[in-house]
Amino acid sequence: MADKFQNRVEAGRALAEKLKGYANLSEVVVLALPRGGVPVAFEVAKTLNAPLDIFVVRKLGLPGQEELAMGAIASGGVRVLNQQLVNYLNIPEELIDRVAAQEQQELERREQLYRNHRPALEVDGRTVILVDDGLATGSTMRAAVEALRQLAPARIIIAVPVSPPNVCREFSRIADECICALTPQFFGGVGKWYRDFSQTTDEEVRDLLERARRKQQTA
Repeated sequence: MADKFQNRVEAGRALAEKLKGYANLSEVVVLALPRGGVPVAFEVAKTLNAPLDIFVVRKLGLPGQEELAMGAIASGGVRVLNQQLVNYLNIPEELIDRVAAQEQQELERREQLYRNHRPALEVDGRTVILVDDGLATGSTMRAAVEALRQLAPARIIIAVPVSPPNVCREFSRIADECICALTPQFFGGVGKWYRDFSQTTDEEVRDLLERARRKQQTA
């Protein structure tokens, strides 16, 4: 059985080793899915000498059946819809707009809280390394990739410390590349592969983003 990571910091360092081919390239940016992806992505960005930002994704759950995602919204004013589901259930546009407006408020709250009113990094024409602390079903990551594509990056590379082998393979087809540090056959959930999988706080996210920004300014 593959070994566990001590915490997200160690996981980020292990993942960064697999991404060293992207070090010191001006076109590379690292985007983290908050909150758990941020400590991992911080280590990746530090090793690669790349700027770090967050990419906030909010799923649009069907009211009363929130696990059914009608689509998602993301940083940069992006909205993607699960058109197949919308058509099948004949979901009215007003309902989608109402849920999207609610989720947009939460998305903006998080962006302001985490970025402290700084503008988002430009990704147009750049190589984006999209980082989370692991992939289970990958539904949030799938929404993130769809949303990110609308911002026209040159390439999207998904990078996670741990994923089931089949999910890692699936995302290799969805993105330009998918790098998974561990792909255990018997997965059992992302948290199983961390000795410390305690929740990342809003304060930690803010602190890491600020530290990454200061490091880029002095680079």
